[in-house]
Amino acid sequence: MNRSAAEACGRRAELRAAWWLCLHGWRIRGERLRVPAGEVDLVARRGRTLASIEAKWRDHAADLDMAIGEFRLRCVAAAAEMLSARFTRPDDDIRIDVMLLAPGRLPRHLVHVWQP
Repeated sequence: MNRSAAEACGRRAELRAAWWLCLHGWRIRGERLRVPAGEVDLVARRGRTLASIEAKWRDHAADLDMAIGEFRLRCVAAAAEMLSARFTRPDDDIRIDVMLLAPGRLPRHLVHVWQP
């Protein structure tokens, strides 16, 4: 897959993840937020919980278990920390989540996947 096709696939995954989150009571506060430390695909809020979410798409569901590693999570966490002042309120619970998506499968939402 070339870079532009991969980019389009990533955008579709983020859109599907946002749709799924909205159906489950989340409000999307930001999409594709880039800072010097990295990028956060989605920032979503539900009540007092603010989640920075990495969305991952794989063509085969079997590949989802290896879709995200420690290095990528560390980058997302660093970017989320830089963005936190923009989105957090006092007494918020802040976390890093991952959405795993594949064709023919419901999205899998992994909560609080990163602890510094």
